[in-house]
Amino acid sequence: MDLKSGYPFWAVKNGLMHAFEPLQSDTRCDVAIIGGGISGALIADTLSAAGHEVVLVEQRDIGWGSTAASTALLQYEIDTHLTELSTTLGEDNAVLAYRACVDAIGMLEEVANGLGDTGFERCESLYYASRARDTGKLREEYALRRRHGFDVRWLESGEIKERFGIPAPAAILNRPAASVDPYRLTYGLLTRLQKRGVGVHDRTRVASVVTRPRSVELALENGARLIAGHVIVAAGYEGENFLPSNVASNRSSYAFVTDSISRDELGALSTTMMWETARPYLYLRTTSDNRLLVGGEDDRVDIPRRRDAMVDRKARSLAKKAQKLFPHLDIAPTFSWAGTFAETSDGLPYFGPHPATGPRMLFAMAYGGNGITYSMLGAGLLRAMVEGKPHRLAPLFTFERLDT
Repeated sequence: MDLKSGYPFWAVKNGLMHAFEPLQSDTRCDVAIIGGGISGALIADTLSAAGHEVVLVEQRDIGWGSTAASTALLQYEIDTHLTELSTTLGEDNAVLAYRACVDAIGMLEEVANGLGDTGFERCESLYYASRARDTGKLREEYALRRRHGFDVRWLESGEIKERFGIPAPAAILNRPAASVDPYRLTYGLLTRLQKRGVGVHDRTRVASVVTRPRSVELALENGARLIAGHVIVAAGYEGENFLPSNVASNRSSYAFVTDSISRDELGALSTTMMWETARPYLYLRTTSDNRLLVGGEDDRVDIPRRRDAMVDRKARSLAKKAQKLFPHLDIAPTFSWAGTFAETSDGLPYFGPHPATGPRMLFAMAYGGNGITYSMLGAGLLRAMVEGKPHRLAPLFTFERLDT
């Protein structure tokens, strides 16, 4: 599956950071993980730290799937508003999901701090109304978040213009938020795990999976076998290949980065990510080397050939929108790319067993705009499932909600 187009900045910037060897001999372990992106890395780290013997396999080079194309905005805000989620799940469950995402940002910071330079930086998140008619719903969202103790502040147009320089009728200023280099974070985690004796293998393709009452057997294309007590499919948007039917809708999203811009010129952008109420939404963040990253222009195209052809045009459109917001900046694409992403009907991910595959085959489908945040939460949830323990998020992220 072709997951990206163009030149994803993280892979260009960092290159091939570490070599991992393919798995070529029969191996046994407690947990086998299929997928060597950021989700697989966080899950492997969590399970290994808990004492489980883990082996991770990736069909490409490590981090070269969706992770390389991620724009890595770390927010507690889910693409589905808290007000909307409260209607579908109930207010208590919706608040639980949002609060868990707040916790995940701190958990990710702790992980990143133990790895050296991963580009992790705390910031604020400005969610602004694209049009005056969006203000009413935005105010309702602010009121509900504030009532439940989230760190939010309401801003009117004058203060938005004064502090951030953009013309918007209203906005919510949120904390916490953060950004990271997902490629470096993935390599940092898996390199550390390999040094500790964890099996990490790229260029290792799984040909088939057979689940049994007490084990799971992965037959590799090179003829080797990997036998585990559980298997976790953390293969991103290719994970649905292991299911009888799709559980999400694939989309394409587009992004670019500029050359470095001085922090004085960036102003509030250097410490604040921004996104809007319109759908699909425009969003902006800065990188640790002071480049402006601009993304959006999402569409329903999931045909690689057509997506490839649209990267430059979409980047120009994004640059035009960003330039209109910040006319004093030189906003020109230096590296542009696109990537596949998937949306669930309620904006929440899927973690755990699917009814069609049995209890020993678990899935990590961190779909939606909060992919990395969800993966951090899912790592702990999947550990609990492997160990046969309850977890507060299990009812929210289960496949069982497909039937409701």
